Amino acid sequence: MNRIKSVEELNRLRDEIRASRDPNKRCITVCGDTGCRAAGSLDLADKLRAEMKQQGVEGEIEMKVCGCHGFCQQAPVVAVEPEGIFYRHVGHKNPERDAKAVIDGTRDNETVERLLYRDPKTKKRIKHYRDIPYYAMQTKRVLDNTGKIDPNKIEEYIAADGYAALAKVLSLDPGDVVDEIKKADLRGRGGGGFPTGIKWGFCREADDQTMRYIICNADEGDPGAFMDRSIIEGDPHSVLEGMIIGAYAISHRVCPAQGYIYIRAEYPLAVQKLRKAIEQAEELGLLGDNILGSDFNFHIKIKQGAGAFVCGEETALIASIEGKRGMPRSRPPFPAVSGLFGKPTNINNVETWATVPRIMKRGADWFTEVGTEKSKGTKIFSLVGKISNSGLIEVPMGMPLRTIVEEIGGGVPDGRTFKAVQTGGPSGGCIPAELLDLPVDYEHLKEAGSMMGSGGMVVMDDYSCMVDVARYFLSFTESESCGKCVPCRMGTQHLLNMLTDICHGHGTPSDIERLRNISDAVAKGSLCGLGQTAPNPVITTLRYFEDEYRAHVEDRDCPAGVCRDLVMYEIEPENCTGCGVCQLNCPTLAIAGEKKEPHIIDSALCIRCGACRDSCKFEAVFTHVHENTPDDQSIVSRT
Repeated sequence: MNRIKSVEELNRLRDEIRASRDPNKRCITVCGDTGCRAAGSLDLADKLRAEMKQQGVEGEIEMKVCGCHGFCQQAPVVAVEPEGIFYRHVGHKNPERDAKAVIDGTRDNETVERLLYRDPKTKKRIKHYRDIPYYAMQTKRVLDNTGKIDPNKIEEYIAADGYAALAKVLSLDPGDVVDEIKKADLRGRGGGGFPTGIKWGFCREADDQTMRYIICNADEGDPGAFMDRSIIEGDPHSVLEGMIIGAYAISHRVCPAQGYIYIRAEYPLAVQKLRKAIEQAEELGLLGDNILGSDFNFHIKIKQGAGAFVCGEETALIASIEGKRGMPRSRPPFPAVSGLFGKPTNINNVETWATVPRIMKRGADWFTEVGTEKSKGTKIFSLVGKISNSGLIEVPMGMPLRTIVEEIGGGVPDGRTFKAVQTGGPSGGCIPAELLDLPVDYEHLKEAGSMMGSGGMVVMDDYSCMVDVARYFLSFTESESCGKCVPCRMGTQHLLNMLTDICHGHGTPSDIERLRNISDAVAKGSLCGLGQTAPNPVITTLRYFEDEYRAHVEDRDCPAGVCRDLVMYEIEPENCTGCGVCQLNCPTLAIAGEKKEPHIIDSALCIRCGACRDSCKFEAVFTHVHENTPDDQSIVSRT
């Protein structure tokens, strides 16, 4: 394709691409996202191509590797368009057999029943993904292309109306673009939810008239979060188009602009997709000098970070791009006034940038059709943990947690009960079962003591110890603290030491109030968002699960049976059927017993890992308080 020199040429190219394609031609899409790749989707794709060649159906059937289909629990995932047939666990055991079955079925207009999704409630096979509850209750706007287009081919993005928003924007006054984003009330999808349009306006109106920097924060570091990675891997051009539109709105007719995408080096596939997309956009004249034949110039560079969680904070990210150690600084001045290299800088995350083209193409009124009064649009979440249907979802703001967990997520598996969900990553809070009807938006999550964050959701069942959960998240933020300010550096360490003591049976009743006081001091005294939100898991677990803390420090008991130093495992003879499953799962061979006879656990060999309890289907394994738990000294220094 030649360089595009005008909007008319772009529209003509789009028409030519669409005219060259048969919309009714069957297309097999294989998920090429990192998760499905780990499950063998690329090998499956090779087998599908080989089978198509062997049968000579390359002209009848198209096949492409796309981005994330979303239902990661069912990987590897394959869809057949335009019907929307959904196959799961394809090639999981026998890639050659499944590849042949899919090609045979697609060629003969038949369905491979054994590869269809089976509804766990009705036990019926479901043919189309639109009828599967996991998909049916979602509203895909930002993820409308992922799983459908080949992210390596810019022509597919163009055919799906890609860069149409940019073409529209180039005919508008930059101020009008800012106003449209303000009218849409788009709030930043990366953390605190600051209004994007207002942020853009601050940067555009900054006094410095020499340079503007436009940055995409792709430093996604929350445990269990993969929203930004999936967007980049499946639809990278939407992120570029959003940044180009933002640069036009913020800098055009004011001063030059330069773009940066700050992405962690642990995302090699996402980096690869971005580099390819940037190269393609530059070749076509959609990025670089004289974009679409206009007088607007904008270039984008990729900066790979070393994986420091603190670099998700704006000023720490800026320092890293400048070649300095990633540490936050005091504000003001804010980045919009003095950011990268001292110049006005605007930073938004991947999801925010990918939302911008959708708004500019369809209008602010379209965007505000869904969501709540103060939280407009949709939000992408990664749903993980003790949940039947894990994966990537996009839902309207304000959807109740219950709908997400029980309807889309399929509830908690293995007959367990829902206990809590952590939203907002390690900086968020744990929301208990009694708040399952809480609407998921910025305001309600904040009232509950949590936050939206970038969109991670970790579900926990009744086998989760909330003291241990708080300890786990504190261990992450404590290790990721840059150490610049004392409240964060020392406060998170002290909180972690106390929680570790409590989990090991060395806590005291006075520790509960001390945890509250130190958490309050860390939140109020820390320099950046990492330290200010690090105590949230402690604060919310104390707020909703104080009884578990008291059981640990007063009774030397872990009700969930997680903290090894506080429990012992035994088998109830009346419930034990002698099936032997616990024996097979015990890593230390601590369980003895004949088949069909009640088993026993040798406490001297038991390491209290809980594998026996987790594997028992008859609830024969139970825990009780460890009688020999020491309580005279702490095993962790609290200095």
